Amino acid sequence: MPTIYQVAERAGVSLSTVSRVLNGKASVNKVLKERVENAVIELNYRPNSVARSLANSRTDSIGVLVPELNAPFFGDLMQAVESTLRAADKHVIITVGRNCLETEKDAVEFLISRNCDALIMHAEALSDEYLLDINQSKLPVALVNRQIEGLPEACINLDNEKGGYLATRHLLELGHKDIAYLSGPLEKRDACMRLKGHKRALSEAGLPINSQLIFNGDYTEEDGKVGLLELMARDVPFTALVCANDWMASGAISCARDLGMSLPHDLSIVGFDDVVFAHHVFPRLTTVSNPIADMAEMSAKYILNKVYGQSNKVQLCFEPTLVVRESAVKHEG
Repeated sequence: MPTIYQVAERAGVSLSTVSRVLNGKASVNKVLKERVENAVIELNYRPNSVARSLANSRTDSIGVLVPELNAPFFGDLMQAVESTLRAADKHVIITVGRNCLETEKDAVEFLISRNCDALIMHAEALSDEYLLDINQSKLPVALVNRQIEGLPEACINLDNEKGGYLATRHLLELGHKDIAYLSGPLEKRDACMRLKGHKRALSEAGLPINSQLIFNGDYTEEDGKVGLLELMARDVPFTALVCANDWMASGAISCARDLGMSLPHDLSIVGFDDVVFAHHVFPRLTTVSNPIADMAEMSAKYILNKVYGQSNKVQLCFEPTLVVRESAVKHEG
C-alpha cells in the first residue's frame, strides 16, 4: 500500500505540501497541487483516516440521535443525514433516545465519548439549556424539528402550527363543522403547535373550541384507536377527525373499520407527516407533508459548513403542504 512519503517523492515535494493538498488547504501553488494530485492517482493512494484525524484533530464522524429506529419517519431522517454526509466522506454513529431524558443524555454522552466532530439530534426530552451547553462547551449541534432561543442558526424546523391549521381548514372547506382532534403529547412543542393551528382554523371559521372533541395521546397507533373510542364515548357528535400524526390516523382508521364504519363517508380523517404508509392505508390518507428528509439534509449541510468549512446553502424553516387523497370527503349534512 503506497504511503504519503511515496506520494511526496513521486511529486517531488515536501510532506507538508502533500498534507496541505490532501486537507484542501488553499495555500498551495497550483503547479505543486497538480503534481501531488497526479502522484495520488498514479500510486492509487488513499489517505489513512486515523492518521488524518490525528493531524487535524477530527474523526470525520458525526453523532446522530433519534427517538426510535422502528418508525419510517426517523428512517427517512437517518437516510438523508447519512447520504449527505457520506457524499462528503463523513460517517455517522447513530444512537436512540426513546423520548426519555436519561436515555437521551446517556446517548449524547456516548457520542461525545466516541470523539464525534458534531451532533445532529431529533431530541424530545433534553432541555434547551442542556442543548445550548453541549453546543457551547463540547460539540457543535444541529437540531431537527426543534427551535430553541440562542441557537437559531442550528435549528431546522417545520411550521407545525400552519400544518395543523391546513389540516382543519381542509375539513372546514369540505363543509365539516363538528371536527374532533387527536393530539400528540402536549409536552412536545410540535404537538402543541399542531393543536394551536387546529384551534386557529376553528376560530377563523367562527366555531367554538370544544374540549370534549380533543383527546391528548402519545403519537402512537394504539392511541389512535384508544382516542377514537374515547371521543365516541363522550357522546359529542363529530363528522371528521384530525390526527396529529399518521400513526394515530392509521389507528383511528383501523378502529373505525372494526366498528363497521364506512370510511370516509361516516368519518373523514386527516393525518400529519405523510409517511410512507399514508398512501397504502384504505382509504388512502389525506395528510400534511412533513419534509423530514429535506430537514435532515439541511442539518447535515449545516454541520458540513460549521465544522468542515463548506459553503452549502442551508434552509432553516420549512412550510408544510396538504396532500389530498381519499380519506376526507365533502360533508353532506
